[in-house]
Amino acid sequence: MTLHLPGADGTLRAYEPRTEPRAALAPAGAFTSRTVFSAAHVVADPFADVSPDSPAAVDWDATLAFRRHLWSHGLGVAEAMDTAQRGMGLDWAGAAELIRRSAAEAKAAGGRIACGVGTDQLTAGTLAEVRAAYEEQLAVVEESGAQAVLMASRALAATARGPEDYLDVYGHLLRQTTEPVILHWLGPMFDPALEGYWGSADLDAATDTFLDVIAAHPDKVDGIKVSLLDARREVDLRRRLPKGVRCYTGDDFHYPELIAGDEQGFSHALLGIFDPLGPLAAEAVRVLDTGDTDGFRALLDPTVELSRHLFQTPTRFYKTGVVLLAWLAGHQSHFTMVGGLQSARSLPHLARAYELADTLGLFPDPKLAEDRMRTLLHLYGVTP
Repeated sequence: MTLHLPGADGTLRAYEPRTEPRAALAPAGAFTSRTVFSAAHVVADPFADVSPDSPAAVDWDATLAFRRHLWSHGLGVAEAMDTAQRGMGLDWAGAAELIRRSAAEAKAAGGRIACGVGTDQLTAGTLAEVRAAYEEQLAVVEESGAQAVLMASRALAATARGPEDYLDVYGHLLRQTTEPVILHWLGPMFDPALEGYWGSADLDAATDTFLDVIAAHPDKVDGIKVSLLDARREVDLRRRLPKGVRCYTGDDFHYPELIAGDEQGFSHALLGIFDPLGPLAAEAVRVLDTGDTDGFRALLDPTVELSRHLFQTPTRFYKTGVVLLAWLAGHQSHFTMVGGLQSARSLPHLARAYELADTLGLFPDPKLAEDRMRTLLHLYGVTP
């Protein structure tokens, strides 16, 4: 049945939803050619009596069920990261509980997990306080048995006087980690408070400092996650990494070409877009495991339009589209987010996200997705 979807110009356009899903993809084991993490969203508790300023109320059953869905397709889970609304509705207390629960679930399911370590106990502080905040979170992640992802810190960005402070803080942390970690460089398009990270707004200078951190402790760095939405810069950076240090692309605009790679190397992946793309992304990587780069690109290239739409400016609100698609796909029973962030994107934006995802065949039950989208349209007052 036709849906009438609103455009940015205020008009309605007719759209005919799919009637059949893509062929169902059976759960399968680990990949052989790439290490791939999906940064996973959290499911809010829609019945909790909260306000936007309240601590997050999480539906733990639905949140953990979604992680089992990702693991079943062979994907690793990147937990308590930006996609889980760290610093945008999920505070450190909630993130710590999420880490503990998800790490325990990973052990039970045999799934791979890496968890974010940050400083979101602080809004600002001295370098000593920043180090202590990182150490507190690192202890929680390591005690859970998960791999640590050292995330960029708003407090460090506000406090650091220059590159030497980043070298000091990260060197201090890397000297005490028990296992190799992933270093995360999140660009200001994802979080404006991270402008000038690594001590300079000049990205060439910042890259040099970042590489200095790695070069001083290559045995403590499993890899780096780069989220700058600049494919050329990522390729240049990965070619300068010490041997054995991986590059995990976080570029939600250019991921097919970066994962496919070139004659000088390739990127692994730690991506927010692999939350809604989970099964399809897993199928593409398995094709790549056979050496069929063209087949990999044929599956993943058509998804880039959806990803660019979800991550359009202001990029940090991409989580709203991710959660919308999880609801439409039947992974949760409602379209509610911690911090009320379901209101962060316009109805035309959400309608286009539905249309692109439906065209790709991402919904296991297209009729359910259609009915839920129709309900959302009616809620906003759209009538044909």
